[in-house]
Amino acid sequence: MKISVVGLGKLGACLAGSLASKGYDIIGIDIDNEVVDTVNAGKAPVTEPGLQELYTTCRDRLTGTTDYAKAITDSDITFMVTATPSEPDGHFSTRYMESALESLAKALGKSDKDYHLFIITSTVSPGTTDESLIPLIEKASGRKLNQGFGVCYNPEFIALGSVIRDFLNPDLVLIGESGKRAGDILTGVHETVCENEPQISRMSIISAEIMKISLNSYVTMKISFANTLAAICQNIPGADVDAISQALGADKRISPYYIRGGLAFGGPCFPRDNKAFINFARKYGREAALAEATDRVNYDQIQNLKELVLEHLPDDRKISLIGLAYKVNTPVIEESAAVKLTEELINQGLKITVFDPLATDNARRLFGDKINYASSLEECLTASDCWVITLPYQELRDIDESLLTADPTIIIDCWRTIDPARFGSKVRYVALGKAEL
Repeated sequence: MKISVVGLGKLGACLAGSLASKGYDIIGIDIDNEVVDTVNAGKAPVTEPGLQELYTTCRDRLTGTTDYAKAITDSDITFMVTATPSEPDGHFSTRYMESALESLAKALGKSDKDYHLFIITSTVSPGTTDESLIPLIEKASGRKLNQGFGVCYNPEFIALGSVIRDFLNPDLVLIGESGKRAGDILTGVHETVCENEPQISRMSIISAEIMKISLNSYVTMKISFANTLAAICQNIPGADVDAISQALGADKRISPYYIRGGLAFGGPCFPRDNKAFINFARKYGREAALAEATDRVNYDQIQNLKELVLEHLPDDRKISLIGLAYKVNTPVIEESAAVKLTEELINQGLKITVFDPLATDNARRLFGDKINYASSLEECLTASDCWVITLPYQELRDIDESLLTADPTIIIDCWRTIDPARFGSKVRYVALGKAEL
């Protein structure tokens, strides 16, 4: 089988490369000519660990085009990975998805092939596929569902910075299927691609749509609970949020994942999926009180950190901020807690020097000359007497005391990355989740 991938952004480009690495011939489709030219030159169109290596080794199996018809004529399965931006009411917009599907369906209507499988990978609001997308395909193609085409909803559970590993080694493969034929075909693809043996959960499309946003909403609740716990521990001498969360995670009912107290959650998925869950519940006459509280806690976490910085601010009102992306190993600053903190501190008139080796270009587009950009970790740390560590870079564990610019240097550590005992009285160490010594 040949596969096409529509949308070569952060997720689609990695999906295309991962499928090609397992021997599939891939047609990548994007409306951006520059992206298509990049793919055809054997280069990855986005930054992600390991992605360029895949595009180099799989160049003969990866081609790019702007022609939607090629997805129908030259492939059997099409993964739809178009953007589904959030609307003001919290629901996901499918305008890009619908535009692409209409072009594909029209091409299918002119084709003599008997069947084509459409895979919706982008996150959509529950009910969208059955209520909007399938009728659109039927109308534009002149075909009937499960006769001339099939549809599956198959969202991925990945994290930027580890997308390829997550694609190839998922905990779960979620398949919402329009019929057995569609589900069998997609199951076969995943069984070929996955390097582990994940649980494959097959269900109705609407159930899969609900499951996707439910999972992310639940994870954000765990994060906000951990952050609440960290905030409480910070006010209790002798309390250690890391020791507590490790013990909590040992209980199988909780598990150790996403329960480390720290910065507010962010990124392109968690915040918007939680809001989508809230609005999905309201659509069907229910209140998602836990999800609503999760959002409030997440906002409060940023405000608490701002107050902590202002409380420990040196007289010159300069700070060094380490990390602007929403997590390590990615340039993405969308819904980043560090970015929101920076915005708050700019409004307070602080002089801020930042360091983030991957996110600097995106930060420049957002902040311009409102902040200073360090070209190295050392340059950033020596720019002020107050460090705010928002991302747990491994390099911070090995910093030398020669970088301390004051006695004491103030270190506000959101992830408890640094061992303050190495510096003794030369630092004033403030860690989220622990009382200040």
